[in-house]
Amino acid sequence: MTAQTDRRPRLLILDDDPLVGCTMQFIAEDLGLETCFVSTAMAFFAQLEAWQPTHIALDLIMPDMDGVQVMKRLAGDRCRARIIITSGVGSRVLDAAGRSAAEHGLNIAGVLSKPFSTGDLRQLLAGAPLGPPHAAPATSPARPSAAPPHPELGMAELRRGLDADELLVVYQPKIDCTDARLTGFEALVRWLHPDYGPIAPDRFVPLAEASGLIAALTERVLELALQWFAPICGEGTGLAGGRPLSLSVNLSAKAFNDLDFVDRLAQRCLQLQLAPERLILELTETSAMDDPVASLGLITRLRMKGFHLSIDDFGTGFSSMLQLVRLPFSELKVDKSFVMTALQSEESRTVVKSIVDLGRSLGLRTVAEGVETAEVFDFLRKIGCDQAQGYHIARPMTGDATLRWMREHAAAR
Repeated sequence: MTAQTDRRPRLLILDDDPLVGCTMQFIAEDLGLETCFVSTAMAFFAQLEAWQPTHIALDLIMPDMDGVQVMKRLAGDRCRARIIITSGVGSRVLDAAGRSAAEHGLNIAGVLSKPFSTGDLRQLLAGAPLGPPHAAPATSPARPSAAPPHPELGMAELRRGLDADELLVVYQPKIDCTDARLTGFEALVRWLHPDYGPIAPDRFVPLAEASGLIAALTERVLELALQWFAPICGEGTGLAGGRPLSLSVNLSAKAFNDLDFVDRLAQRCLQLQLAPERLILELTETSAMDDPVASLGLITRLRMKGFHLSIDDFGTGFSSMLQLVRLPFSELKVDKSFVMTALQSEESRTVVKSIVDLGRSLGLRTVAEGVETAEVFDFLRKIGCDQAQGYHIARPMTGDATLRWMREHAAAR
C-alpha cells in the first residue's frame, strides 16, 4: 500500500463495545482526527485496506478474532499505523501484549487499561508522532538487524583471527547513579574480520567455547584490556580524578576448568602494578549456577587474590537464593532487558527494584546496563541503584576515544 501523507490523521477503532467505540470517536474527532468505528475483525481489515488509517485503537478481547491474532496479521501486512491497545484484562496482560506486538515490528503508541480516562487517550492520540501507515518497519538503534550469516567462520578461521591480532577491545564507561561521576569501564571484545567487518561476540564466543579456543580468547582480551587500563590507574596521570576506577571483563564458564588461570591473572596484574581490587570479572548468572562446585572453587580463589566478581545479566536465569548467598560475589548487574523496558512496563520496574533491593540487603553493588534515556537513569537513582552504563552515558569506544571521553566528562562535571 502507498502511504498518504497529504491528508488528516485517521483513527480506525476495533471494539465490540459500542459505548467505548463512540467515546473514542468523540475524543479523536475533537482532536482533529478522522475516525471510523467497527466491531468485527472482518470489517476492520476491509476498512484497513481501503482507508489506510494512521492510528489504530484495538481491543484485545473480541468474539471473532482476539487482539493478539489481529496484531499478528497486522505485523504480517507490515502495518505502520500507530497502535493503541485497549482492554480490561489487567495491566500485566496488557504490558505483555504490547511487548509482543513491538517485538513483531508493530508501532505501538501505548496501552490503555479499561476503564480509561479521556485524558489518557487524548495524550496518546495527540502526543504520538504520525508515520506512514503501511511501510517496512524501521530498524531500532537498540535492536539492530541480525548480522548476515558467516558460513566460513569455524575454528580454523577464529584461530587465524587470533594469530592475526584481529580482536579489538572497546570500553563502555560506568557512572555513579548518585553524582554521575565516572566509576569504571566494561571491556567488550569485537572481531574485526578482514572480509566480514565487525563481528559481535555472540557470534564467535560460543565458537571459541565449543572449539577449545576460549582460553586463548580470554587471555587475549585480558591482556589488551589490562595494558590499556593500568596506565590510567597510575599515580600522577590525572585521568582518574583521584578516584579509584574499575575495569570489568567477561569471563567464560570454561575458565572454571583452568586451575592456573587465577595465578596467571594475579601475576600479570603484579607485573603491571595494577591492584587486583580494580578488576571485576563478570560471570553470567546461568554459567555461575550450572556447576556451583566448580564455580565456588574458582570464585573463592579469585576473591582471595583481591579480584571482584559480578553476576552478569542477573534476573534472566533460574538460580536459587541459596546459591547466590553461597557464592562470594561482590556485584549484581541488572539485565538490560528489564532496564530498557522499565518506563513502559510496571513488571520490569518491579523486577529492577527487587534486584536493587536484593543487592543492597546482601551488601552487593548493583549495576544497571542498557540505560538509554535520562528518565531511566533518574528512575535508577531514585530506587538506589549504585551504578549505570548504557548509550545514555556513552557507547562502547576504542581506548583512545575513551580517554577523550574521560576528559570531556570530567570537564562537564
